[in-house]
Amino acid sequence: MCMEGNMRVSVVYALPRHQKIWEVELGPGATVADALRAAGVMQEIPGIDWSREAVGVSGRVRSLATLLNPGDRVEIYRPRQVDPKVRRQQRLQRP
Repeated sequence: MCMEGNMRVSVVYALPRHQKIWEVELGPGATVADALRAAGVMQEIPGIDWSREAVGVSGRVRSLATLLNPGDRVEIYRPRQVDPKVRRQQRLQRP
């Protein structure tokens, strides 16, 4: 249960075969970076390159300084493995 004035948000990191979900409680004025720290993402998944990984809130890319609202879902996006344009061209070239 949240303390008065606090909010709950989810932090999600999807891998190819499973996803990690953390539920965190944050104070008013919390940012995406605060949620990531509270979830312990940096310690639990040390291989994340924050200069390459994008983060978002509820399906929209956002900065680490974005303010959060109660119930928000913070998402950590992995880099694309294949450019969608290249993938489309490969499909068209198949016999």
